[in-house]
Amino acid sequence: MGPQQRRAGTGRLTVVAAAIAVAAALATGPGHAAGMIRVAGPPAPAPAGPASPVAPPPQPSAAPATASPGPSAPAVVPPPRPSASAVPPAPGNSPVPSATGTAAPVPAGPDGGTTPLAFGAFLGSDVRGVARIEGFSRWLGGADVRVGHTYLPGHRWSDIEGAYGFLDGWARWRGADADRMLVVNVPMMERNEEGLSDARVGSLLRYGAAGAFDHHFRVLAERLVALKVPDAVLVLGWEMNGTTYAHRCAPDPEAWKRYWNRIVTTMRSVPGQKFRFDFAPSRGRDAIAWTRCYPGDRTVDIIGMDTYDQPRGMSFDEQVDEPFGLQAHVDFAKAHGKPVSFPEWGLFRNGDNAVYMRRMLEWMDEHKAVYNTLSDYCPHGVWRCAAHPRASWIYRTAHFAPGGRPTAPAPSPPPAGCSAVNLGNWIQQLLGSRLCLRPDRGSGTP
Repeated sequence: MGPQQRRAGTGRLTVVAAAIAVAAALATGPGHAAGMIRVAGPPAPAPAGPASPVAPPPQPSAAPATASPGPSAPAVVPPPRPSASAVPPAPGNSPVPSATGTAAPVPAGPDGGTTPLAFGAFLGSDVRGVARIEGFSRWLGGADVRVGHTYLPGHRWSDIEGAYGFLDGWARWRGADADRMLVVNVPMMERNEEGLSDARVGSLLRYGAAGAFDHHFRVLAERLVALKVPDAVLVLGWEMNGTTYAHRCAPDPEAWKRYWNRIVTTMRSVPGQKFRFDFAPSRGRDAIAWTRCYPGDRTVDIIGMDTYDQPRGMSFDEQVDEPFGLQAHVDFAKAHGKPVSFPEWGLFRNGDNAVYMRRMLEWMDEHKAVYNTLSDYCPHGVWRCAAHPRASWIYRTAHFAPGGRPTAPAPSPPPAGCSAVNLGNWIQQLLGSRLCLRPDRGSGTP
């Protein structure tokens, strides 16, 4: 993802203020009403992944702020998502035990939990990614995994054609259940991450627009149909508004659009295909406004966005409101009559950010994303990255299979002389810490 404006965040302050007001109303006993509220340290980390997490494979374009922090990502299906704003429990929701042993209510999701979305996590592009889906599902209490997400390598054209054997495991997984979805990121150029110059990229885009590479995409389409995955979602030329990939748009936007349209036309000409094409820039302006790269409604089926919790200090509200940000994405899709998706998303510069995790899950629910796939490796993930216990708990609670709830990470004990206030686990997870009162620090005490 590209450079983004930094503005003072307000979302977390609002949540903290609301929680403090609730704490003041709940506190009783001598000195509590006048005591000062203090925030204790964060919960002690709890393992967010399997007992022996598998190290993720090397990831393309991992960390620079000018590019999306991850390459590939897969998927699954959720039960009710807990709301960040609702305090009362919804009828029928199971309580989550709090740190004190009392039952803390779990609020209902914004849609009452009646509309499961297709969700998942990137677990690896090759057969290891397919194999990990079962473990990811177990971690979510047996939740149904409906989306598999892989990335075709972009080293040579033979990779982009779907080299022999690369897609076979994904096709078998998809074919085992009619409700599943296969999402494949497709590079538009070979040598896709070799730092080609803008002049060279512009020249290649014009060659592509003239039909020089049509046969490679015809081979890919024929292979997908032969593997019995003719309905795959193809994220073609993702993050084209950035600088990382040779399939970037900025060197020649008009040629890029003609080239995209030529690829789609070529692949749709293959008998038996039912592909859907996902246009997915990274959040923000980056090297070029992504709206300038939009190739047209005729060849785009879904308008996606890759988005991570960055830059450092940017609140979720700022990520919504920034130019070419989350709100611009859903507004643009609505104007063009297209559904939205989130092929890549996750934590990043702001660490174990439970507020971001909850707000992002609610955002995707609110806007009825066709699918979303979280990048599950450090520094973005929740299962294979044990550094994010609070965000991991939020994610698991949102996706856990019906009839069960995950165990919340244990909070750290309050500091000496600090009386803990039980506001319920969900508020504590939002704040990332426990609120407590200091009866020895009344008003007027220095």
